[in-house]
Amino acid sequence: MDLLQRRRHSRTAPATLLTLPVARAGDPRLRVLVVTESFLPQVNGVTNSVRRVLEHLAAEGHAAELVAPTGPGTYAGFPVTRARGTNLPFYADFRIGLETRRRLRATMERFRPDVVHIASPATLGHQAARAARSLGIPTVAVYQTDLVGFAERYAVPGGARAMEALTRRIHLGVDRTLAPSTASIDQLARLGVDDVARWPRGVDQVLFTPARRDESLHAELAPRGEVLVGYVGRLAAEKELELLAHVDRVPGVRLVLVGGGPEEARLRALLPQAAFLGVLHGDELARAYATLDVFVHTGRHETYCQSAQEALASGVPVVAPRAGGPIDVVDHAVAGWLYEPGDGRELAAHVERLVGQPVLRRRMAIAARHSVRDRTWSAVNELLVRHYREVAAPATTSTASSMLSTRWTQASIARSRASARSSGHTGSCSVQ
Repeated sequence: MDLLQRRRHSRTAPATLLTLPVARAGDPRLRVLVVTESFLPQVNGVTNSVRRVLEHLAAEGHAAELVAPTGPGTYAGFPVTRARGTNLPFYADFRIGLETRRRLRATMERFRPDVVHIASPATLGHQAARAARSLGIPTVAVYQTDLVGFAERYAVPGGARAMEALTRRIHLGVDRTLAPSTASIDQLARLGVDDVARWPRGVDQVLFTPARRDESLHAELAPRGEVLVGYVGRLAAEKELELLAHVDRVPGVRLVLVGGGPEEARLRALLPQAAFLGVLHGDELARAYATLDVFVHTGRHETYCQSAQEALASGVPVVAPRAGGPIDVVDHAVAGWLYEPGDGRELAAHVERLVGQPVLRRRMAIAARHSVRDRTWSAVNELLVRHYREVAAPATTSTASSMLSTRWTQASIARSRASARSSGHTGSCSVQ
């Protein structure tokens, strides 16, 4: 049995089973422990999706608790347990969890969850997965951060190989992995992680809407009638924002950047004519999106690219790399354009076409809003709860024999997969 097979097999053999109360067997409500590497006050895609998950669980009457390195004492009425952590030396604004498995086990034994949701797992998520497995608690890991690409971009010595190993170890040690895009599913498959289900992201179509466009703000930002081309997100190295210099040279354009991060000073020097609006939230953020004429994204390592989806919901055409999440998010040549990653000239050419053809820009703006009409958070989170129920079903049964039967079935599947691989069959990823 090779290393990958041993890790897959290890999922089915927890050291200690945490027996759940018999009364829970017929209860439609779930107890969900959410463990995340990132939460408030950090503003990013991981934080946003975790907030939406907790809000949905609260609205549907489920019980939940959050474990995170940062955050308020409660969120959506659920307690937040602070995990120990540290800031990355090369990115002081980003904090990672460094909690011990013993303390995570204690939290799980106290809360007694039906399932552990591990959001964007790295160091904290790895320990949470191992703690849950040792107690026989089902786990759902949500792949949200391209750790390998992150390490490559920051040139961490040996970092890419270490992140490949960590990503593989985490996702082979959980009961189900969910990924937001077909590109991220393919990436995990290349690392030897198969049977990945697709779980996309929703968008708040009440908050992000073309109706929030503010013509007075547009006039303030474009006093000479320029076309506003904007980016929303972290100002960080992995976003490849130096490509915006190509856009800045397009005649009739005024660049707008919304967000903050370690690259802000460098970008201000690189783009002296751009408007930097800082970090915005809620209505102010929605107004900024809707007031843009074109949205651009430059990073190739986005597992989903929620900011592009929020721009589409705001009725703004999107120009983004033909890599990662944008491949699924942006309807190419309909709601925007996809360009070769890293090619600033192609990015600028697409922007220039939209700047010079207002009728095309208007047609794409209408198509942008239409393209996300079915991507609601309610629908997306209902799909997530179905994943919870599927992996938690063995744990909520009241008899030890059914637990053992489930574990035997999982082990049989693992053996079948091992046999298939030894005969040359590589398997495939399911997209749900």
